[in-house]
Amino acid sequence: MEPDLFTAAAEERQEKDPAGIPLAVRMRPRTLDEVVGQQHLLKPGSPLRRLVGEGAGGPAGPSSVILWGPPGTGKTTLAYVVSKATNKRFVELSAITAGVKEVRAVIDGARRATGGYGKETVLFLDEIHRFSKAQQDSLLPAVENRWVTLIAATTENPYFSVISPLLSRSLLLTLEPLTDDDVRGLLKRALSDERGLKDAVALPEDTEDHLLRIAGGDARRALTALEAAAGAALDKGEAEISLTTLEETVDRAAVKYDRDGDQHYDVASALIKSIRGSDVDAALHYLARMIEAGEDPRFIARRLMISASEDIGLADPNALPIAVAAAQAVAMIGFPEAALTLSHATIALALAPKSNSATTAIGAALDDVRKGLAGAVPPHLRDGHYKGAAKLGHAQGYVYPHDLAEGIAEQQYAPDALKDREYYTPTRHGAEARYADAVEWTRTHLGRKRP
Repeated sequence: MEPDLFTAAAEERQEKDPAGIPLAVRMRPRTLDEVVGQQHLLKPGSPLRRLVGEGAGGPAGPSSVILWGPPGTGKTTLAYVVSKATNKRFVELSAITAGVKEVRAVIDGARRATGGYGKETVLFLDEIHRFSKAQQDSLLPAVENRWVTLIAATTENPYFSVISPLLSRSLLLTLEPLTDDDVRGLLKRALSDERGLKDAVALPEDTEDHLLRIAGGDARRALTALEAAAGAALDKGEAEISLTTLEETVDRAAVKYDRDGDQHYDVASALIKSIRGSDVDAALHYLARMIEAGEDPRFIARRLMISASEDIGLADPNALPIAVAAAQAVAMIGFPEAALTLSHATIALALAPKSNSATTAIGAALDDVRKGLAGAVPPHLRDGHYKGAAKLGHAQGYVYPHDLAEGIAEQQYAPDALKDREYYTPTRHGAEARYADAVEWTRTHLGRKRP
């Protein structure tokens, strides 16, 4: 993004007619101090502070950085602030349109600028995960020799999408989703600021709450929706943006759901209880409400993993792997595609046979331990590998099950106080029927039950 006659002319026109620029662009912070959220990356001495000249240079100059985070969390904004605040040469490329040729041109220009008039170059590369391995390789000499200081942005996990040599030569900075308070602050600033709506329209609390739900922690989405709704309200001659106007503008109905309040827990509870009750349709309804309200998909995935063990367990041993796979997929892809993965897992869990035996088993065992029913480990089970263990009687008399034809030895495993305790009570639902047979057989052969 180097200045030229065309860029200068465009910026001059924008200053005269800011209404022609999207609100999200107009409201971009001009300094790091105006940035909302990401305070963990903006402390004194941080790499971003050093990139804008706040800190020593020389042999301890600023490092190249990779900014990783979901859309709308400020990756482009931070690069924009650096471009405005730094006295370095700033060049912007997008991996969507640029290739090796453009990268080499930037690097050649950077070396000329450094050698000719001592001007350092900051290269902002957006969507770096779209570069192939060969294209990313072309950046390595420039980053390693500090011909350029790279700011690369990605929405995808860099451990999968960025080559290891480039990762090792850069600092990985993780951007966190903006909180509702962060986005609320941005909205209030946009409503009143001279660069924004200049108090032309008000935003009632119920409309603001719905706007926050729509945003889902994405500042760009929030400002885009605000601008569209404000325009619609002004066209209708309204002094404030009503909830109806916002719904009409963004084509989404307001879902009564507070991600930090009762609705958050009530709907999550209803989802799990519907799965437990095997009502797949009700479960999908509550899942849809959570998705539409902007619930964190990782929260939903965590609840499904818990349900897989709490309510299904060994009745369907595949339930937990399905839920875990869904959680891993959700972490990598995010919304909107994550809705498909969550639906997949929800349907599988709702229709699986149910058993809470794993839940009751560990609950009963924990209850005994908390009551003090523990006791010493039987001597034949104690560690016998260290010198002197045999003299203490440790591991003496232990029968190695693999030496026996049936693979099970009749010997005591639990402490004396618990030798007759039975915590696991299997059902005969689904696949757990075979575990019911297995536990009966093993308890008999352990000498705890007589045939």
